[in-house]
Amino acid sequence: MTPLRLVFMGTPDFAVPSLAALIEAGHQVVCAYSQPPRPAGRGQQVQKSPVHRFAEEHGIPVRTPKSLRNAEAQAEFADLKADAAVVAAYGLILPQPILDAPRLGCVNVHGSLLPRWRGAAPIQRSILAGDAETGITIMQMDIGLDTGAMLSREAVAITPATTASSLHDELAALGARMIVPALDGLAAGTLAAVPQPEDGVTYAAKLTREDGRLDWTRPAAYVERHVRALTPWPGCWFDASNGERIKVLAAEPASGTGAPGTLLDDRLTVACADGAVRLTRVQRPGKAPVDGAAFLRGFALAVGQPVSTPEVAQPVAD
Repeated sequence: MTPLRLVFMGTPDFAVPSLAALIEAGHQVVCAYSQPPRPAGRGQQVQKSPVHRFAEEHGIPVRTPKSLRNAEAQAEFADLKADAAVVAAYGLILPQPILDAPRLGCVNVHGSLLPRWRGAAPIQRSILAGDAETGITIMQMDIGLDTGAMLSREAVAITPATTASSLHDELAALGARMIVPALDGLAAGTLAAVPQPEDGVTYAAKLTREDGRLDWTRPAAYVERHVRALTPWPGCWFDASNGERIKVLAAEPASGTGAPGTLLDDRLTVACADGAVRLTRVQRPGKAPVDGAAFLRGFALAVGQPVSTPEVAQPVAD
């Protein structure tokens, strides 16, 4: 392997294993680009991104431009004279001058089996849709939204136990294992990029907090996937009749039937359009998480009553 002169562009935890793999492989990461520090956590203290912190810990200069569309930012990027840029969940659109600057172009570590789930939230959308598998695609970037030709793909199974957190970690590790041989093959000319098929394109739209509202008029299988897919971000919830917003941290399929939204037993089993779900971990505002039975012991809600207010917003599309 010939060491390459690289720029790394990424922001969240998902991207850190890929950056670590490039460093361990002996490539020269001359600069890291990441989203600017932002307020986070309970105290809303301004914090650097995970990639920003990791790069600094390894002596890599970090840049945090708000945009790459201006000529100055593009000239600064070109002056790095990189062989390639590796991009993983960066969060900014790369304009054509940025894509064209590295000798080997910009290579993306994307968390889906393209062309399925192009866009911002592929991990959550794959679970929510009930997909049997997802994976990592290493892609040669172009100006479109995750439309570039594919250098490599590898699948992982989505099981009934898969959560957004577990799948995130599995895919982050897989991307780190795949990016180094993909770069080696690209640099050696032994790995050809294959255009994405035109069939099977789907878009993983960005998630918002409102997408976490549970809809009991959906089938129980969907509601259970909803919780696995959207925990911890943006989180699932329902508005109780007393006005409290109750977070749902875990759920499981359960037996039982009734009007959608009806409490069926003292273990917080809720009827859905088809079947029922048991809410196994919930949290009231300002309180610690508890199991469903403990929640009901401290909450005025009787079997046969609706668990939430009747207003139901449109949940995320499946």
